[in-house]
Amino acid sequence: MLTNYSDILQLIDQIDPIKYGKTRNYLNGAVTRLSPYISRGVVSTKQVAESVLSKGYSPKEIDSFLKELAWRDYFQLVWQALKSKINEDVKQAQTNVSNYQIPLEITNAQTRIEVIDNGIKAFYENGYMHNHLRMYVASICCNIARCHWQQPAKWMYYHLLDADWASNALSWQWVAGSFSQKKYFANQENINKYSNTDQNNTFLDHPYELLPSLEIPDILKTTIAFDLKTTLPESDVLNIQVSLPIYIYNFYNLDPMWDDHLAAKSILLLDSEHFRAYPVSEKTIQFVLDLSKNIKNIQVFVGSFQTLKDFYPEHIYHYKEHPLNNHYTGTKHQRDWLFEDVKGYFPSFFSFWKQAEKQFKAHPKQT
Repeated sequence: MLTNYSDILQLIDQIDPIKYGKTRNYLNGAVTRLSPYISRGVVSTKQVAESVLSKGYSPKEIDSFLKELAWRDYFQLVWQALKSKINEDVKQAQTNVSNYQIPLEITNAQTRIEVIDNGIKAFYENGYMHNHLRMYVASICCNIARCHWQQPAKWMYYHLLDADWASNALSWQWVAGSFSQKKYFANQENINKYSNTDQNNTFLDHPYELLPSLEIPDILKTTIAFDLKTTLPESDVLNIQVSLPIYIYNFYNLDPMWDDHLAAKSILLLDSEHFRAYPVSEKTIQFVLDLSKNIKNIQVFVGSFQTLKDFYPEHIYHYKEHPLNNHYTGTKHQRDWLFEDVKGYFPSFFSFWKQAEKQFKAHPKQT
């Protein structure tokens, strides 16, 4: 996975939004692979949209591409509004739940559905999973194996380089029917279509109308609980000057261009309490450390924000707004949003997009 900032900008420059719109649902489609960098705050949805629109596309002709960027902002706005409530069923309780664990053969990549198993194996290797494949996995866990979404969602988040708890938890709830009007099902025919395979005789090889009433397949009946832990590095020996402000970077903000013209001390804050609540893999932590090298003179501090502030109480602290940063104090900076004037809680993406579209219509060549 690329971690150099100039290489990431090249990825943005190479986006073909037309081809993306036509092929994004296919597992070999022209997806951007930008989600890890957006999730880690290296680049913003606004930055990506403006770069693509600057090439002369109209919002209407790249509607599919812009909507996918907007989904990410939408989930963040829901998190802002509901805070920790997104850790529970949001709109209504998930129905037809048999357990609060995860199927063993999902974690072992042994469901005997080739695309699912190969996708999970690759996921463990590289921390990436195509969005359509994520939906397939979530549907199998929640709607076929009848697991509550929370544990499987934590398993997926743990291994994702683009781990974004809002996008992850709310997407799982969308599939499970606790943040949507109905559950999402996919059968083997659908999987074959979008993965260019021709497998049959699997537990998903049924017409759609039969899937909700199926008994849990034997291969999914064994479920497990797990205790996920995050391994954090040692803190650097900090070099702090009293005369300079401290800029706080963290798991959700690794923007190397943030006030980079100012003289300041840059601290990557890795809070053990945060990672106890939202554990991620060693691979993900290493990805964060590698990305942080794009930030000038970055230093790593492992501990809480309050502990850092207790060590250096005389400094002015700067940080970017995020739902998990509400306990920070100092000068709060707003993140870049795709739609600066569309804020607050919207009960559905449709209602959010209806408002957001007006900005594109008012300014057809820019966000």
